[in-house]
Amino acid sequence: MTDLKHYDTIVAPVITEKATMASENNQVIFRVAKTATKPEIKEAVEALFDVKVKSVNTLNRKGKKKRFRGIAGRQKDIKNAVVTLQEGHSIDVTTGL
Repeated sequence: MTDLKHYDTIVAPVITEKATMASENNQVIFRVAKTATKPEIKEAVEALFDVKVKSVNTLNRKGKKKRFRGIAGRQKDIKNAVVTLQEGHSIDVTTGL
């Protein structure tokens, strides 16, 4: 059963050139909530996509300082999760949830 908290844990899939290269190694990259732990991410991915997760690696990226039309601003902090799936399982992130 999918719980609503799973949708709060997994924010969005990351669709970049690097994420596409990782999909060849049976990995999927998701943007996740900053407070999400590895066991919570594993549980959410297994419940939402009906797959078996082998491992979860997370990375925190601090927001960069940027200027837009001379006004200083700051990007948000982001947490990504690299989810490695077991053999025989796959997720097509282009279809959405």
